[in-house]
Amino acid sequence: MESKRQQKVARQIQKDLGDIFQRDAQHLVNGAFVTVTGVRMTPDLGIARAYLSFLPEKKKELLFEGIQENTRFIRQKLGERVRHQLRIVPELQFYLDDTAEYAAKMDALFANLVIPPAEDNKEDETE
Repeated sequence: MESKRQQKVARQIQKDLGDIFQRDAQHLVNGAFVTVTGVRMTPDLGIARAYLSFLPEKKKELLFEGIQENTRFIRQKLGERVRHQLRIVPELQFYLDDTAEYAAKMDALFANLVIPPAEDNKEDETE
């Protein structure tokens, strides 16, 4: 379980990373919409694990590779934003967040599911 400090730092980093992707790192995402869906911090606040989702999803692997190659640039921009709040700028680890894909797949499965109507149990009630 994360401490309150970890949660606060994670929320701040999530907000700042989202802002970085919108303003400073547009050249990395080529006009795609990047969402930082969550950030998890290690107990020593040395590593931040950021979960990203992309729209459109067609070229997300290519965009994700570009972001991983430019982690140093993103960390530098993050450092400029959090230098007064944190002693150490955490190392960034990026992960693809596929929960939206998973939810869409599950919705499709449930939509195709055929459930027969319940049988009348009047015989059981009379006995």
